Amino acid sequence: MAAGPVDCHCHLSAPCFQPDVAAVVRAARQAAVAALVTVTEQAGEFRSVLELSDRFPGFVLPCLGVHPVQEVSPEEQRSVTLKDLDAALPLIELYKDKLVAIGEVGLDFTPRFASTDEQKEGQRQVLTKQVELARKLDLPLNVHSRSAGRPTINLLKEQGASKVLLHAFDGKPSVAMEGVKAGYFFSIPPSIIRSDQQKLVKVLPLESICLETDSPALGPEKQVRNEPKNVYIAAEYIAKIKGIPVEEVIEVTTQNALKVFPKLRNFLQLSFSNI
Repeated sequence: MAAGPVDCHCHLSAPCFQPDVAAVVRAARQAAVAALVTVTEQAGEFRSVLELSDRFPGFVLPCLGVHPVQEVSPEEQRSVTLKDLDAALPLIELYKDKLVAIGEVGLDFTPRFASTDEQKEGQRQVLTKQVELARKLDLPLNVHSRSAGRPTINLLKEQGASKVLLHAFDGKPSVAMEGVKAGYFFSIPPSIIRSDQQKLVKVLPLESICLETDSPALGPEKQVRNEPKNVYIAAEYIAKIKGIPVEEVIEVTTQNALKVFPKLRNFLQLSFSNI
């Protein structure tokens, strides 16, 4: 039996999933999704994601990391600082054996979050520290790069990052190809049906593409909660753009997910034995 699609980047610990996370996971399983790679944005979320991975073993696979944009309150967000890593780094080391990757990490140079050189430099320092830790622990990176495609790829290359997934990449296709040359992978969410990422998918080789949902964000409809089962929408649209069968997209992207997240191999076998 061929493996189903892997959602390589989702936020299952988001508050909007708390009331019905079991139903959301069940819907993904029933749709034959193979695994949900679940990321964090700050240390305060780590416990929730680890609890979800214990609750749904071999299916919800945790990544721990500190995002370039930190939420102060639902209404207020700010650029990350090194202080935000204080609580996070020891926990990542502590739970390293449970993790499939470090993430969500990266750079976000959207002007409302990072308008000054000081803020951008702070983000670079935070990303560099997490890349160093990923190399030390031999873990891949699950990476955010909004409005910072080239700086993110350049920093990852300079720091010797080898196993990298760039999620929802919004940079130019020519910049993405620099990532492809470095052996990096790019995950595509269901929002591709309404976004500029269509140009990216035309250019990227299928051998460099993974699937994601970024649930609860980046769904097929704006402002509507996205779910991991919608990973098929991304697969179908990639198939349409490439003019190939959706089965081929699922097969190749799942193989790619196993390349970027080597630990996935252990969990996928466990997950299929549980069905």
